[in-house]
Amino acid sequence: MVAGLVVLLYLGLAVYFHNHFFPKTTLNGRKAGGYTAQKVMDEITEEIHSYQLKIATRDKHTEKISGQDISLEPQWGDEITELVHAQNMFAWPVKIFQKQTLKNTTLVDYDKDKLQTQIDALDCMDADNQTAPENASVSSYDKTEGFTVVGCVMGTTIDAEKMYQAVQEAVEGLKENLSLEKAGVYEDPTVLDDDENLVKAVKKMNGYAKTKITFTVGDSKEVLDASVFGDWFRLNKKLKPVLDQECVKAYVSDLAKKYNTCYSAKTLKTSYGKTVTIPESHYGWKIDTEKEIAQITSEIKAGKAVERELNYSMTANSHGKNDYGDSYVEINLTAQHMFLYKDGKLVIDSDFVSGNVSKNNATPTGAYGVTYTEKNATLRGENYETPVTYWMPFAGNVGMHDAYWRSKFGGSIYKYAGSHGCINLPPEVAKVVFENVKKNYPVLVYELPGTESTDATDKEEAKKVVKLIDALGTITKDSKEAVQKARNAYEKLTANDKVYVTNYDKLKKAEEKLQKLQKNSKE
Repeated sequence: MVAGLVVLLYLGLAVYFHNHFFPKTTLNGRKAGGYTAQKVMDEITEEIHSYQLKIATRDKHTEKISGQDISLEPQWGDEITELVHAQNMFAWPVKIFQKQTLKNTTLVDYDKDKLQTQIDALDCMDADNQTAPENASVSSYDKTEGFTVVGCVMGTTIDAEKMYQAVQEAVEGLKENLSLEKAGVYEDPTVLDDDENLVKAVKKMNGYAKTKITFTVGDSKEVLDASVFGDWFRLNKKLKPVLDQECVKAYVSDLAKKYNTCYSAKTLKTSYGKTVTIPESHYGWKIDTEKEIAQITSEIKAGKAVERELNYSMTANSHGKNDYGDSYVEINLTAQHMFLYKDGKLVIDSDFVSGNVSKNNATPTGAYGVTYTEKNATLRGENYETPVTYWMPFAGNVGMHDAYWRSKFGGSIYKYAGSHGCINLPPEVAKVVFENVKKNYPVLVYELPGTESTDATDKEEAKKVVKLIDALGTITKDSKEAVQKARNAYEKLTANDKVYVTNYDKLKKAEEKLQKLQKNSKE
């Protein structure tokens, strides 16, 4: 009896589920469990007539599209009935506990062009109402907080194709609500606030920010720290911080404009009392741009405090008003006279012979540094080869050297019998200059009208005096006449000639001894 009832119940429900959907069935996302095909169609038809899709935007606004605006109508044939009949009605004891998700794309029909028009008319689709997405980034440097993550902007820019697809699916499923956020129609930023590489970049940049480079330039100091170089960083495609070399280059260029003096005109208070300006300059400070850029880049990446001098490709004596300082060679082409100063004191001065003006070999004016010094050099040029003992070039092949073949210096010799461009010096003078100058020793060459000299130094007259002094020998009371003769000959020399009396101290000692002998004889 009981078995018969169970069979009847089983068969009765099997027949029931031949025309009714299983309890946990959904059709196109709608509840259909326990419904006949007709009931499903009746409910859908009723819903279509009042259908309205509510669209929720990211910025908390709600917009609507009604079924009437898109000519929404029900459309089906036997599809829903076939879905019911396709169920395995005899499996109902199991199926009633299982979820059954069914889809039928032909529940509704609508005008696709009208749907597109309705979508395009939404406020959220107006470009003026959309905010572009922005990736998370690194902030500018702040003295208090350093570098930090600047949060991304999600934005409200919508991908039109994704938008149409999302709305279409919602309409076809007769969904009442559509969240554009959940539908994924927005163009989102690709770098979010918690991006691992971005966080690492911020940490690394804050390490760089510890760098402080103090440049010592004479009595001045230049400080390069994160307040200056904080804006020099860029993030590459892998979000790694890169120091913009153009920024470093611009900074070094500014330093060069401020501290380079190599091509700047020089002002010199001459030994004649007048001040001259020497516009042509090849002497002074010049920052080595490439080395400085490389070192600054390296030091910033090290993240440490450093105090140092700048890298120079050319150097000078001083960072003061006059970069040549108080040690230099002063050459007055007009007067044909030179002065050698060392630590502010005159070491020696002398007449010379410069480049032959009549043959266009005039010595160039300008500020230079001694290129190098060489002893026992051979000077070569077109049609000449001359050995010299002391060679000190300063402007290409132009330099200072001894001219043992000349007996006179100064005056106007250079105008008709000058050198190939070099400064010809008496050997005794060249020796002193050679012993006191070194590579890069400043050489200031100028012209000063009004200081012309018509007298040339006669080296031969000086040699005669040297011989008179050497001939004095042992001083006795009978040496009075010889000593006086040597003194008189010396006093007749010009100031320039006296430079070449190399044994003048011997004359002074002879005079002192003679004076003592005369004093003792009186006693």
